[in-house]
Amino acid sequence: MPFTPATDTTLRASDFGGGQFDASYARLPQRFYARLKPTPVRNPRIVKLNYPLAEELGLDPKRLDGDVGAAFFAGNHVPEWAEPLAMAYAGHQFGHFVPQLGDGRAILLGEIIGRDGTRRDLHLKGAGQTPFSRRGDGRAALGPVLREYIISEAMYALGIPTTRTLAAVTTGEPVLRETTLPGAVLARVAASHIRIGTFEYFAARGDDEAIKVLTDYALTRHYPALQGASNPALALLEAVCDSQAALVARWMQVGFIHGVMNTDNMTISGETLDYGPCAFMDTYDPETVFSSIDHHGRYAFGNQPRIAQWNLARFADTLLPLLADHHEKAVALAEETINQFPERFERYWQDGMRCKLGLTSEQSDDASLLQSLLYLMKQHADDYTNTFRLLCAVAEGGEAPSGYESWVTRWQSRLGQERYSPQEAATLMRANNPAFIPRNHRVEAAINAAVKQGDFAPLEALLVVLSTPFAQKPAHTAYANPPAPHERVHQTFCGT
Repeated sequence: MPFTPATDTTLRASDFGGGQFDASYARLPQRFYARLKPTPVRNPRIVKLNYPLAEELGLDPKRLDGDVGAAFFAGNHVPEWAEPLAMAYAGHQFGHFVPQLGDGRAILLGEIIGRDGTRRDLHLKGAGQTPFSRRGDGRAALGPVLREYIISEAMYALGIPTTRTLAAVTTGEPVLRETTLPGAVLARVAASHIRIGTFEYFAARGDDEAIKVLTDYALTRHYPALQGASNPALALLEAVCDSQAALVARWMQVGFIHGVMNTDNMTISGETLDYGPCAFMDTYDPETVFSSIDHHGRYAFGNQPRIAQWNLARFADTLLPLLADHHEKAVALAEETINQFPERFERYWQDGMRCKLGLTSEQSDDASLLQSLLYLMKQHADDYTNTFRLLCAVAEGGEAPSGYESWVTRWQSRLGQERYSPQEAATLMRANNPAFIPRNHRVEAAINAAVKQGDFAPLEALLVVLSTPFAQKPAHTAYANPPAPHERVHQTFCGT
């Protein structure tokens, strides 16, 4: 049953000031989800509405920034165009397979078709219990909701494919975690919420028909140019491998650590999903781990490419029945594709890192030049983001950092082989080396002020800085500072 975008069910809703809506996932077979409505909350209130995103989606943010929007984003009011459901999926969590996970606290309302014609899911996270809740309360706390808002919008500004937050709403109800916390709902948009774990859910049940339906749907929605491929499943596998190689390379180029790269958190679209125990690295060290639940460093900064390949191998496993009529042939095609991942990743990684160093041409010694720089960063325990930003000034004749003099001489010799001026090199570098990232201590401070004191001013100030991460502004200088010893964040936590 291939997916076809609806033409007769697309609705306009005056309450939203416009916008086009659909629910294509709800037209897939019933075993793909559980239909149910969000659980209403006591007193919804919008604490943050993403005005630019709302406008991009064709919505009127002024109409949404009030009682109507609060009731909608909290799940109290389900619009006529929505067909709410909880998606079914499985997943490998820290390497261990769980055959049924699913949306345990989230509801997919449907899809918004934006001004540019792009189709995006609208997902309410923290919208109540579902058949997949596994004894969870189905709710979200305000802190993790604000964290996802901050990090996802920062990633968007950095040019990294990501889900985005449309709104954060408080519920007027407490949630119980280690302590009692204010409850909240996150309204998230995504290219889709189809994960590797979605395919694993059906593979675990031997449901080859569902995998075929899901493959057709994913190709139509995310890779329409590949629909006519002679081997659609192989085309999908190759496309997802490529998109994930590019994504993880971009993460690492800005020092991002996902923190929980389970297969249920890896999207088919190639967007970053789930901002639970994620963090940005301060001092460079490939073994850096922040997640409180990653006790053995499985998802450390430097392990991310290897884990991505492992996850993609699990995706390939689910597609074997579609890859070829004979199992041996299917395995060979899958292995060939998965084994190409390191080369794909390295290409994206090297290309991006060259830009960070002001280089546009490729030379055989570039990898050695880069690794020598990273070695020095680790040896001197230097800040990853600030070291690259400092090199932008060095490219224009600034003083080399202490201990880097020999490396800078080598790098400047390499720059001399490019066909542009030092100023042009510095311009390229500043466009690829952010001055500002969501520093963990800044994120925690903004969240604590909002949750504990009801003060959202630090959050608003931080979001302004992060919206233009490559623009060095004197008024924002303090936001580039690494944490003082007493400000260091050593662990980040999942919001469940």
